[in-house]
Amino acid sequence: MRPFNGTISSKLPNTGTSIFAHMSGLAQQHNAINLAQGFPGFDCSPQLKTLVKQYMDKGYNQYAPMPGVLALREVIAEKMASRYAIDLNVETEVTVTAGATQALFTAITAIVKPGDEVIVFTPAYDCYIPAIELCGGIVKPVDLIYPDYQINWATVKGLISEKTKAIIINTPHNPSSTLWCDADMQKLISLVKNTNIIVISDEVYEAITFDGKKHLSVLNYPELAERSFVIYSFGKVYHNTGWKTGYAIAPKVLSAEFRKIHQHLVFSVNTPVQYALADFMKNDEITNSLSGLFQQKRNLFLSLLNQSKFEFTPAEGTYFQLLNYKLISDEPDTVFAEKLTINHGVAAIPLSVFYADKIDSKTLRFCFAKTDDELERAAERLCKI
Repeated sequence: MRPFNGTISSKLPNTGTSIFAHMSGLAQQHNAINLAQGFPGFDCSPQLKTLVKQYMDKGYNQYAPMPGVLALREVIAEKMASRYAIDLNVETEVTVTAGATQALFTAITAIVKPGDEVIVFTPAYDCYIPAIELCGGIVKPVDLIYPDYQINWATVKGLISEKTKAIIINTPHNPSSTLWCDADMQKLISLVKNTNIIVISDEVYEAITFDGKKHLSVLNYPELAERSFVIYSFGKVYHNTGWKTGYAIAPKVLSAEFRKIHQHLVFSVNTPVQYALADFMKNDEITNSLSGLFQQKRNLFLSLLNQSKFEFTPAEGTYFQLLNYKLISDEPDTVFAEKLTINHGVAAIPLSVFYADKIDSKTLRFCFAKTDDELERAAERLCKI
């Protein structure tokens, strides 16, 4: 037997430290305002924290059921019935997960086999492509291009083949902050009709839309709901991303495959948090107020940037805003983002990292889910550039 030489053949040879960790680390090192990583700059509800402690004190500290605490799944089903007029079976169609990223990874792993093709709209959340590659799948990117990031449906149609296993969609979209409209959903319906293509719909920002625009879920469309995994996050709604709790909605046949992976990946999710969320959701006022809260922050941030040299189109949803710096510099966005952090004290994410082919439109993504003071100080620094 040959001795171990200290090297292995990486399953993700092109993956290093995430851009989020890199930019947040750089922000900490240079005492910059961190508008890079997508987490709120304020705390979650004291009532929700109290509920978690109450359930801990009551002894709810052992494994939860593998699909999730029944009380929480029931409240989720009630929410979905109210919001999307869909009747879910809580026993077979709702699964609580350790965050949305775990749910996305589990859904991809449950269905993608070597050689399967998966259509991904890029720029895309950075967990999609590595998960597909780990399964031996082949990524088929559809690039959404600055400034409007609209979908070229002829391109999508041209990529569909007998090998197409899934299409991953994300609305409200991170990082472009755009929304799908009914015409997009109808195009998707027509493309998947009479096929076995599965849809994975990332809807973690469902409650954050602006200017009177509404989120359209695949659950609004029976033709899509019957073939979709739909992924949600409590962290995006209740300002507690560190709790890593989310859920997946899918029809029985898809949920069965999802749970086969889920039970061996995490088995179950934090028990007292689930019970607390079940109670908290029954009288939920936060979800309905999110659009107003974050629209105020978006408007504040953009109003303060009106005198800057950055160009922008106001975000339609999520808590991210894109700023284009082409009037300031022609440097690559990765270089400009680092200099912005080091020299000007504001951290953001370069958009090229969200593309499979690293398209550089001189655009950065800023998170405005921060205190007004942080946004004011960041905007003041950005206006000086």
